[in-house]
Amino acid sequence: MSSAVQKRRPQTAQQFVLEELRRAITSGELRPGGPIRQEALAARFEVSRVPLREALKALEAEGLVVHHVHRGYFVAELSLADLEEIYRIRELLETEAVRTAVRRLPEGTVGTLEEIQREVERAADAGDVTAMAAANRRFHFTLIEASGMPRLVRLITTLWDSTDAYRSLYYTDAPHREQAVREHRAVISALRRRDEEATVGRLDEHRAHAVAALREVLEAPAGD
Repeated sequence: MSSAVQKRRPQTAQQFVLEELRRAITSGELRPGGPIRQEALAARFEVSRVPLREALKALEAEGLVVHHVHRGYFVAELSLADLEEIYRIRELLETEAVRTAVRRLPEGTVGTLEEIQREVERAADAGDVTAMAAANRRFHFTLIEASGMPRLVRLITTLWDSTDAYRSLYYTDAPHREQAVREHRAVISALRRRDEEATVGRLDEHRAHAVAALREVLEAPAGD
């Protein structure tokens, strides 16, 4: 087992497997619609099948995996309608969070976003999809959490979890990575001016471009 995995390992085997499976799914390592091979994963995580099954049940309840009788578990796939609904709800909730964040704008928020943006850009330049997806998430949630509304943040987190695997697919294309970098810079610029409308507008455009690209992923013929 790698040292990185060992460092992430929490107290119980079930918690460990749950975290690792969720990370593999949301990072795109386990692709939407792909089978979850329990024997291979049990060997990889050095656990028995019992905590693995319990973790899969928990992920099924979260909507990240689905179980087919006589076939086993698979990473959940989103329909185009699901994707558009999730992004529409995100727009409503994130707009409220961002407006509040811009009005409050705790000291150091913009500086933190600039630091994270440098991570985003390094990952984009290197073509490191996993690192970019992780840095992108930190960027957005740093702003959302600046709203000071933890219940709202938790709701938005659930929506992000549902689409993280697709977001990783989006970043596999260099033009998409470049566009995301430009859009993040525009958000930071608006925040520096404390321009609430511009910040919300740049984020609306950012989500719209992602939806357009993810729509292509979902509408692509199987095997593409």
